Order: sequence, then structure tokens, then C-alpha cells
Amino acid sequence: MALDVGGTGMKAALVGPDNERLHEARRATDRERGPEPVLEEVLGFAAELAATGTGLLGAPPVAAGVAVPGIIDEPRGVAVYSANLGWRDVPLRELLAQRLGGVPVALGHDVRSGGVAEGRIGAGSGVDRFLFLPLGTGIAGAIGIDGRVEPGAHGGAGEIGHIVVRPDGPECGCGQRGCLETLASASAVGRAWRDVCGDPVASAVDAARAVERGDARALAVWEDALAALADGLVTAITLLDPRTVIIGGGLAEAGDVLFGPLREAVRRRVTFQQLPTIIPAALGDAAGCLGAGLLAWDLLSAEVTSR
Repeated sequence: MALDVGGTGMKAALVGPDNERLHEARRATDRERGPEPVLEEVLGFAAELAATGTGLLGAPPVAAGVAVPGIIDEPRGVAVYSANLGWRDVPLRELLAQRLGGVPVALGHDVRSGGVAEGRIGAGSGVDRFLFLPLGTGIAGAIGIDGRVEPGAHGGAGEIGHIVVRPDGPECGCGQRGCLETLASASAVGRAWRDVCGDPVASAVDAARAVERGDARALAVWEDALAALADGLVTAITLLDPRTVIIGGGLAEAGDVLFGPLREAVRRRVTFQQLPTIIPAALGDAAGCLGAGLLAWDLLSAEVTSR
């Protein structure tokens, strides 16, 4: 079974060994209630999913994978810090295993889990070095290397959203100013477009549609965001030298309105760096959940091998 916990919603699935989704469910996270109620909601949702699996398939899940945002200590199974959920040092793997009756549990970072899925069964399949970059509420990255995703020494690898691209830019929740995600995430683009157009519910997708219509105001918002994104990507390309950059998240839904100008903006900025292929993600918002399922199967395979 697989569970992807986000700041606004949770996605869950029962996943077969061939990555077939046998059952899917969604639920609001309701983080406004506070960290403890959110934790109980996650544990309860997992227990319900396990019960559903028993009812549908006649047997409980053999392993579970859960993906959450923030700083994750995967070896210890601890959600060290998640600003979106209000969690600090939550022993999530242990708590889930207890709630699920001793089922082995794998804990992963949401974006890295999405990167695992895109790398194995999505847009990065067969690519030896890739950077998976979802542009959603924030921006984080998953660094794919030979079929695995690099977590870093402390579980913080890939946090490209906190590269400072505009030192005098907007304040970021991390305490810096001008971080990439304050300028080029789907949330940031939607916020900038709302400020310009006056529609309090306008989104980044609405901004992209206005760009397609030739709205000069939308084009200015879009160009500012693309310039920041290209600057951040060139920094990442310089450090990581990926063969492919996979763009996902809400902003990727803009399609050619995003990818054509972005490829050109990156091309103009590189000097000695090798230009990677920049392509859209293949799995959409299911990537994190599918990745959590893959982590669960990996865990089960490792346990069988070690016996």
C-alpha cells in the first residue's frame, strides 16, 4: 500500500507488484487543525486503506510506503521537520507499523519518492542522471543517479527551491529572501497573477491561459517567473550535470507555454555546461504515491533477500 501526504491533501493506493493501482483514494489533510490531528488522520487513513485491501483482495497489504514533505531521516523512519504539516521529529514509520499490525513500512520524502517513480516507470526511465523538479506549492528536486534517488547526508538533497536567485526578492518561509520557490513555483506565479489581474482565485494555470491569449500583463508575470526558474536551473545544471531535467507539478500543466520559453532561456544562460534535455513529467500528481508504493516493494524485496 502507498500513501502520499501533502500539505492540502493525501493520495493513497493499493499497488500490485507490477505497479498496477488496484484501488485509489484521496482525502484532505486539514493541516489547519494542527500537527497532532493531522498525524492521527494519516494513521487512520492508512488503517482504512489496509482494511479496504483485506476486503477487496482477501489479504492485508504485505508492506506500506509513505511519502511526506520536509526533512526526512529515511534510515530511522523519522519525519524530522515538515513546515507544511507542523511536524517535528515524528517517528512515523514506527507509528504506522504499530497501527498496521506490524506491516513493514518505508518512509520517504515526497519529491524524492516522486523522483523514484519518474525514474523507474515515468519520464526518466532508462536515464542514468536526471533531476526531477515539481513546480507546485513550493519547489524541491529529486536527484536521480543510476536508478536511485540521492537523499544527501542529512536527508536534505535537492532543495533547489531555496537557491537564492533574487537576493532582494520576496521573503521565504525558510528565512531567506528571493528563494527560487518564492518566484517560480505554481503558488508564486498564481499569487503574482492575482496581484495584477485582481481576481482573488486566479491560479498559475489561469496566468498561462492569459499568456496564450496574448495578455501583456500575464506575459510580464510569466517572463519574470521563467527568468528566475532558468537562473535556478542553470545553478543546478552546473552543480549536478544531469542528462535530463524532468519538470512536473502544477506549472508543468501549462505545456508548451512553459517548456518552449524555458528551454530557450536555459540555452541562453549556459556557457561551458552541457545542456540537458528538459521534458515534462509523465506521472502527474500520482508520482509521489506510486513512488511510495515502489519504496514499499523495495523494502519487502530487501527483507526477503536478507533472510
